[in-house]
Amino acid sequence: MSKIISSKKDFSKWYTSILTEADLVDYGLVKGTIVFKPYAWKIWTNIQKELDKELKKLGVENCCFPLMIPYSEFKKEAKHVEGFAPELFRITKIGDKELSDDLVVRPTSEISFCKYFSLNSKSYNDLPIKLNQWCNVFRVEKNTRPFLRTSEFFWQETHAIFETKKEAQQFALDFIHVYEKFLKEALCIPVIVGEKTEYERFAGASNTYTIEALMKDGQALQSGTSHFLDQNFSKNFDIKYQTKDNSFDYVYQTSHGVSTRLIGALIMTHSDDNGLVLPSKIAPYQVVVITDDVNYFNSQIKPTLDSIQDLDYKVDTSNKSLGIRIAKYEVMGVPLQFIIGRKEIEDKSVTIYNRVTKEKKNIKLEQLDKEFITSSLSDLDKTLYNNALNFLNNSIVEVDNIEEFKKAINDKKMVLAYWSGSQEDEKKLKELTQATTRCICWSKKSLENKKCFFTNKPDAKLVYFARSY
Repeated sequence: MSKIISSKKDFSKWYTSILTEADLVDYGLVKGTIVFKPYAWKIWTNIQKELDKELKKLGVENCCFPLMIPYSEFKKEAKHVEGFAPELFRITKIGDKELSDDLVVRPTSEISFCKYFSLNSKSYNDLPIKLNQWCNVFRVEKNTRPFLRTSEFFWQETHAIFETKKEAQQFALDFIHVYEKFLKEALCIPVIVGEKTEYERFAGASNTYTIEALMKDGQALQSGTSHFLDQNFSKNFDIKYQTKDNSFDYVYQTSHGVSTRLIGALIMTHSDDNGLVLPSKIAPYQVVVITDDVNYFNSQIKPTLDSIQDLDYKVDTSNKSLGIRIAKYEVMGVPLQFIIGRKEIEDKSVTIYNRVTKEKKNIKLEQLDKEFITSSLSDLDKTLYNNALNFLNNSIVEVDNIEEFKKAINDKKMVLAYWSGSQEDEKKLKELTQATTRCICWSKKSLENKKCFFTNKPDAKLVYFARSY
């Protein structure tokens, strides 16, 4: 039987029990690392497959860069190194030999891409260049939690250079909306889209755009970022190109990324006290067939399943009872279970269990066609998204003063408030409430004569706040 802890009783232990019972991870030999077990890795590869389709539409090409970066190169962008210094893994020796220039194990790859761009962007005819790599990165983390904060994690990072500032700024904005669409359509997760405040901005960026998801415990999860780097890196790394009038100028640059954090987002957005719940596009298999009669499956069910493009399914004919097998795949979050016991064979029917609605439905074999299965999966995904969207909408509270703010945060809400505080004010607010700015709201509301709820300063912007992972 499943040993999943109640999420209302202890959300943190509930999350850990999902990881264990759904057989997603083991802990690595080094603190802060995890082993992706096959089921978890399949979830990640499905995320890669679906997102890669969207990146190609933007003209992005995949590539692969080395893991290590000379520290001397890393230091060239002062804000970048200052932002990442506490998180760096540095190699100081090779064998017994001390290195004259330490090697950084990449926390992100702006530096590596800058070197590449400086060698490959000689003329305006070479621009734009849009590259992406799927890789692992390393950042020292004291308080770790699988998928959410680990010292090694996997991600995609896209890096691009452009001739004009306008092109680069537009690409950074387009990219964050690609992430928004991807989370909605593939992961069934609604997000808040906006711009980070200066205090929360990526080290070395002029603008950072973000998608913020809200987990069931009321904490926000930064789920993807898109950065307009301006010429901040190109000037430090001498990334020049020859312009149309034969002069030379520095390129404009962007970077973008989502990571295996999205698996944590999936768990904490959709799952329940019965186990993992997965959307159909990301689930390792959309359908599991539970039966003791292989011949019945092969003759009556298999042809229909094989006719559906991109459908992954599994057939379980193990000698365990139907009940044990049904419970197992519920914990694993398989969207649809096709149950074929003795009764179903006699009736020439199939019992279908929907993981999201928890409904069992018995239908005749002639009803089990391609359209029925694809529409069932589509409806399941719509229900998942709408459930999460209702939760998000019901969790946003607008406040006018610090007392209302404290109450809303303690009630595990996301707060929307007028803000014109400084970096120091953000630090004070975090110390007082453990909440941080998540992003500046892209609202069409008038900001005229609006004052900050915390400092009473004028020229306030609407900003989202929450406690966060």
